Amino acid sequence: MRKTIASPANLDLFDGIPAPTSGLALPSVDDLYRMYVIYNREYFADRLPAVKICYSKRMLAAGGYYPAKQEIRLSEAYHQLFPDEVYDTLKHEMIHLLHFRHDAAFKRTARRIGASLRANEHASLRRPPRYVYICPHCFTEYPRTRRLRQASCGKCSGRLFDERFKLVLKHRLKKAVQP
Repeated sequence: MRKTIASPANLDLFDGIPAPTSGLALPSVDDLYRMYVIYNREYFADRLPAVKICYSKRMLAAGGYYPAKQEIRLSEAYHQLFPDEVYDTLKHEMIHLLHFRHDAAFKRTARRIGASLRANEHASLRRPPRYVYICPHCFTEYPRTRRLRQASCGKCSGRLFDERFKLVLKHRLKKAVQP
């Protein structure tokens, strides 16, 4: 029988930082800064620069890194639904300081530090469509949250753009409504 021995971990690093719970209270911004310092030391050898960290009330994605502002934003709405993912999202956004895109280097780093690559989905986190496009050939409707500049029907044109099947704006909703 094979014995497994737990590797020693420095649990003192996490003293005073509450673990996220399923209640409404998310970690404070100060707690996020403390975790940033810990993760930077443990996973990135203190190579990451200081950044601003905040919660966003408007953001629907789990989080985002904004290089022009040197800012990491975490979605309050997302993390109210998935509070156990706050620190994972922070790690994910920290990787973006080194690798802006989700390329192979990003994925290697995410695997190394145990950060997820994708966030969960939830119906309340989707913006309702404001535009409805239609294919002039097969009449398939494509509801979209953003205006399309140049797109063709996926059923009729395949993967490449085809002018013959260019989508036409059927109607635009002044206010987004739930389908």
